[in-house]
Amino acid sequence: MKFMKLGSKPDSFQTDGGYIRFVASELATDMVVNVGDVKFYLHKFPLLSKSARLQKLVAATNDANGDEIHIQDIPGGPAAFEVCAKFCYGMTVTLNAYNVVTARCAAEYLEMYETIEKGNLIYKIDVFLNSSIFRSWKDSIIVLQTTKSLLPWSEELKVVSHCLDSIASKASIDTSKVEWSYTYNRKKIASENGNSPQWNDARKPQMVPKDWWVEDLCELPIDLYKRVIVTIKTKGRVSGDVIGEALNAYTLRRLPGFSKGVIQNIDFVKYRSLVETIVWLLPTEKGVVSCSFLLRLLRAAIFLDCGETERNELMRRIAQQLPEATMNDLLIRAPPGEATVYDVDMVQNLVEEFVTHSSQTEPVDNEFLGSRSPKFGPDASKVLVAKLIDCYLAEIARDPNLHLSKFVNLGETIASFSRPSHDGLYRAIDMYLKEHPGISKSERKRICKLMDCRKLSAEACMHAVQNERLPLRVVVQVLFFEQVRATASAENSTSDLPGSIRALLPGGSHGSSRSTTTNTEEDWDSVPTADDIKALKGELATLRLGSNDSGNEAAKSDVEKVAASRMKGLVMSKIFSKLWSSKERHGEISSSDTSDSHGSVNAEETKSTPSRSRRHSLS
Repeated sequence: MKFMKLGSKPDSFQTDGGYIRFVASELATDMVVNVGDVKFYLHKFPLLSKSARLQKLVAATNDANGDEIHIQDIPGGPAAFEVCAKFCYGMTVTLNAYNVVTARCAAEYLEMYETIEKGNLIYKIDVFLNSSIFRSWKDSIIVLQTTKSLLPWSEELKVVSHCLDSIASKASIDTSKVEWSYTYNRKKIASENGNSPQWNDARKPQMVPKDWWVEDLCELPIDLYKRVIVTIKTKGRVSGDVIGEALNAYTLRRLPGFSKGVIQNIDFVKYRSLVETIVWLLPTEKGVVSCSFLLRLLRAAIFLDCGETERNELMRRIAQQLPEATMNDLLIRAPPGEATVYDVDMVQNLVEEFVTHSSQTEPVDNEFLGSRSPKFGPDASKVLVAKLIDCYLAEIARDPNLHLSKFVNLGETIASFSRPSHDGLYRAIDMYLKEHPGISKSERKRICKLMDCRKLSAEACMHAVQNERLPLRVVVQVLFFEQVRATASAENSTSDLPGSIRALLPGGSHGSSRSTTTNTEEDWDSVPTADDIKALKGELATLRLGSNDSGNEAAKSDVEKVAASRMKGLVMSKIFSKLWSSKERHGEISSSDTSDSHGSVNAEETKSTPSRSRRHSLS
């Protein structure tokens, strides 16, 4: 830290109690200066020879009061006045980054100009500031901190502006020219700097990171920090990603609980202003701050009840970078009073904003994603968001208070996003069915419509076929498409199925009689029993045997392959027939749908209870 010593005489100021200060001298004092609650017993000559203001005050005093004057509004108070008084006496005074601004403002108040006496205090302090303080990185930061308590004097004397320019200029300088110390910087040795004659390629010079200045600025209060960042931006030599890193570091340091994503019970007004300022300072460039940081900011903004402008800006930015988010980033707690654990509506809005942004953006806008994941095409962002929401749905499905409509609405928002696998979505649906066993048949049908059975992996298909929580319709679809995948001839297989069964498959035709279709709809949407699952598993084993046999006979003629395919179709028909007869034995087929009544649901639950202890789950 830089410092300056003024004067050479020993300090002879003494204290009598807490509010009296006097100079120990053989000469009697001839004036009293009241500064706040403190009385200073001093001599006129040394003070009046350097202070024009004291000259005016003494001249204006009434003889009845003697030479006693009152100073109530001097910046820095009694301590600052004492520094100026010691300078007038020629006593030793040490100025540094912590007290130099106070002394400068007090000297300005006392009008200690060069016109009064050459080499006066104002001149000496200005030389010290310009030659030492403003050239020092850390001293400039300390001085800037001290200016806040001395407003408006420090502002009018341009001390603040000089500090801002000094700090911003140093932060914007080429890192190869950084030669001063900064936080976490170890002392450099000659060999590391490359200045030693013994330096060789084995020992490289220490590199200064681009964000070397970030931690030091975290010491500033938010209003001064805002002005520093704005000044740095104005110079235009610092990249947006470094500015973003600075904002992230400052928020982590200044906002309690931000790193853990749980804001503590704090001064709402103070920290609301902090978050709103950080949002305002965010660089305009896309992708220069992480999506995780933006989501934590959004979480804080919601908790601190920040303005709609700040929240909307954060949501707009997050939507543009949503593919970078993780599932944990999206787990934003619901506002107080909400029944659900997480704020699903907020995520719904983010995804809708992403969909809107994607529809307005050319594919080339996703180049930053393509560079990170070359295997993805132009729709890489949609694939990533779809997988992200699948994971999010699986997590929120555990909430017993989550309404089906919120789950389905979020799933439908990304329904148009093409992705190679629906295993994640199946896991989420299965988790919801597990945690909400009391939903009706129509609700089970609605939630299962989110899933495309053709995009389930072999492992997921095997699990789904044995899953007692799924409607029978879905189990049959899974089994059918597994057979189609095995034969690679979906058209031939479908043509061998009865019309009423084909109608159950995606894109199927309701070509059979209306009465038959109506009678089977309720049955296909019901939950399969243990006997149904057993029948399916047995026939699936038969189907696999047939598949393996045809695989070993790859050299068959085309006619033989067609015949084998038709045989598999007959096997599928056999499976459906067995299921149908099993349903009839259990008396489940009816001509009217009563699945939504409580009695029907309870009966269904009672009927399937013995087998639910054996049900499988992906969770």
